[in-house]
Amino acid sequence: MTLPAPARPAHPVRPAHRGGPARALRGASALLGACALLLLSAAPSAAAAVAFAPPSPAGAGPATPSPEAVDALVEDYREATGLPGAAVVLTHGTDIVHVGGYGTTPDGAPVTGGTPMAMASVSKSFTALAVLRLAEAGELDLDDPVREHLPEFTMADPRAERITVRQLLDQTSGMSDAEFASYSRGRETLTLRESVADLRGARLAAEPGTRWEYHNPNYQVAARLVEVVGGRPFADHLREEVFAPLGMDATTTIDTDLDLPAGARGHIVVLGLALPADEPPGFGNGSGGVVSTAEDMGAWLTAHTEGGRGPDGAETGLLSPEGFEALHTPSEASGSYALGWSLGRTASGARVVEHSGQIMTATSHQALLPDSGHGIAVMANTGTSGAGASGLADALVELVDSGAAPERPGAEGAWAARTDAVLLLLAAATVPLSVRGVRRAGGWALARSGRARWATAARLLPYALPPVSAVTLHEVLGWLYQGRDMAWFQPPYLFPAFWAALVVCSLGCCAVLAARLARLAAPAGPGRPGDPGRSSAAGVRTDG
Repeated sequence: MTLPAPARPAHPVRPAHRGGPARALRGASALLGACALLLLSAAPSAAAAVAFAPPSPAGAGPATPSPEAVDALVEDYREATGLPGAAVVLTHGTDIVHVGGYGTTPDGAPVTGGTPMAMASVSKSFTALAVLRLAEAGELDLDDPVREHLPEFTMADPRAERITVRQLLDQTSGMSDAEFASYSRGRETLTLRESVADLRGARLAAEPGTRWEYHNPNYQVAARLVEVVGGRPFADHLREEVFAPLGMDATTTIDTDLDLPAGARGHIVVLGLALPADEPPGFGNGSGGVVSTAEDMGAWLTAHTEGGRGPDGAETGLLSPEGFEALHTPSEASGSYALGWSLGRTASGARVVEHSGQIMTATSHQALLPDSGHGIAVMANTGTSGAGASGLADALVELVDSGAAPERPGAEGAWAARTDAVLLLLAAATVPLSVRGVRRAGGWALARSGRARWATAARLLPYALPPVSAVTLHEVLGWLYQGRDMAWFQPPYLFPAFWAALVVCSLGCCAVLAARLARLAAPAGPGRPGDPGRSSAAGVRTDG
């Protein structure tokens, strides 16, 4: 998610006595407002329904890119975006074609194929597979009501009793961020048991099975279901039932940001420069807790590509071929979202089965191309998804699908850096304008003397818009991003330059607003509003 380039506003010529810092500051506010509108217009639309099409006709398929081609593409992407560190794996069939680490972790260590990195929402694919294993073992059925196996799952809505296991996994349960603030609760929840208990006061936004809506607690409930039905902690269950059969010895799952290893911590990017940043408080096990490596993800991808075979071609026993097909098959209500995977198409029309992940300081992406048998996984230690793992994964998919690398991989990163520069220069320009506006507040107040209060209030109102926007931006973004829950601290992580510019402009507007209100409220006297001995007609310079 990168910030669109700001529009260039027109600046009509005004008489000198009608200009001044106040008008310039309002212009800066207007420009930031335009940037905000452009930013919000970039919010993703609702997921479109994509049918699970039959395989393409058999053929040779695209050739597998060489490791050198992958390395060159990744380095070009990193140079264009400022991506500090990434790990990549490319598979074909049961072969791990290439594993690479690029750049460094926040503490300066080189990223390698064995560096543990946050998988974020890619974790949902692991939770879904753990549930499918229990189903194939006869411990549950995907169409069973969740409460049949997890009596502790209760909500303040009787319809919740009808939520099925499948509806948790394809996100059609009816649970929604609009009814339950799943992210902005921070670290109030510390265990999967507590995450299920938190839902007792929540209601549903839709009848179960009728509407798709991305909601992390779906997968936290599913992970708790695995704990209860499997009879052991979720982390132990994944390690023994999923990771171990694939030889994913460096992979684990964690509860909160406090459990992230040093190498899995990440950055925010400003002006193309990566700045180390701590992950804000949050709980994510089941929905986003997996920490893995590129080497381990190679085994994960080959198992899905070959219907349960590991890198050595041997059966892993994870799932039957029908089980893997079920993982990648959506329901009518879920559209393009299957069980922890999403379906799409490449530019050439080839099928893609994928899932992305994003926390505030790291991103990830996995993609399977069933028609050619390729798999790609990318982990990046920046929270900017457009210039992070998803953008790089898209470029690698294009390389595999077309046989040629994109002409300008990561071009959006360079564009974002220029946008950051414009915004920060704008923020710097508002500082002297604010100072001048405060110093000339007396002249402005004198010019308003004797005028209707509503007219004065109308002139002051624009100065309140940037502060109000800064305070409510997370709510507006959450509404536009398909009604997702968004905490106040997320915009500074996602759009740091825009947020900094908005805050600086807001502080300047508050200073000018406070100075003008103070002058208006001051008692009448020489040179004060209401002094009959002076007026704006006497040659006093005023500001708009």
